[in-house]
Amino acid sequence: MTLDQLQTLIWIAGLVLVLGALGGAAWIAAVEFRLRAVRKLRFAAAPAGGPASVVEAPKTAGAIGGQLLDTVRRLGQQSAVRDPAKLSLLRSRLMQAGFYNREAPVIYLGVKAAALVVATVGVVLTLPMIVGGQAGMGGLIVACVLSGLAIMGPDQVLKTRKATREREYAEGFPDLLDLLVASVEAGLSLDASVSRVTDELARRYPTLTVHLRFLVLELRAGRARKDAWTAFADRLGIEDARALATMLRQAEEMGTSLGETLSVFSQDLRAKRMLRAEEKALALSAKLTVPLILFIFPCLLGALMLPAVARMMQVFGAQ
Repeated sequence: MTLDQLQTLIWIAGLVLVLGALGGAAWIAAVEFRLRAVRKLRFAAAPAGGPASVVEAPKTAGAIGGQLLDTVRRLGQQSAVRDPAKLSLLRSRLMQAGFYNREAPVIYLGVKAAALVVATVGVVLTLPMIVGGQAGMGGLIVACVLSGLAIMGPDQVLKTRKATREREYAEGFPDLLDLLVASVEAGLSLDASVSRVTDELARRYPTLTVHLRFLVLELRAGRARKDAWTAFADRLGIEDARALATMLRQAEEMGTSLGETLSVFSQDLRAKRMLRAEEKALALSAKLTVPLILFIFPCLLGALMLPAVARMMQVFGAQ
């Protein structure tokens, strides 16, 4: 394939991308106009003096941010997931990452759509740089970076936030079990123990405390204990929470002592925590091998050899 043919293919690909972007923008504009027309008809059909006739005061503060959020929300509504199972899975992922708003899935999908639009525009703008030959490699790198950020950026943010919170949950769960055991053995019920433990852990583990408060509210609202603890484990997304929910459900069904069950489970968590700490300590020597070879060993070798080199230079220089 010659250079002219390659440039022709690149121009054709750029033209297709531009036409696709224009078609998508036209489709979004048409949908927006249709929604506005439907809203006007609803307002016109509303009775006089009703709630629809109330004119809201213009918002001066945060107008640009509100418009951007509305735009992202509309993009998310256009690309919303229609499958209830996928929507539930996406909502669960967002809750595990710390986004508890009901509109979080719509906003997340809108951010992904906006990122794809921005990446498409950026790739189209870099096509002249790639075809022209001047800074062609730089334009190609910029296009690849924009595409990667648009495709993998939102998911990577969710994974990072989820991993950070899972570390806090794993560190705080043994303390949670110890306080639950102490409260239950002191005579409190499990629901009252959870409420008391929530107040005690608020400063040390704030993110875990948020999920405990959700659990307390669900129990106070009358939800079944096994369902509330299962939902709590799903929100945390760690294996220890799922094991605790299963253990509480089995203890309730079999009628076993809750204090003894929690005590055994707490000791098991403490043993697992100690094993994880020992594993990290034993792996430290292997992880220090590369920095030792790359940084410490050359400095040590230089400190040992420099006096001998200086002495040899003096001896041979004197001759």
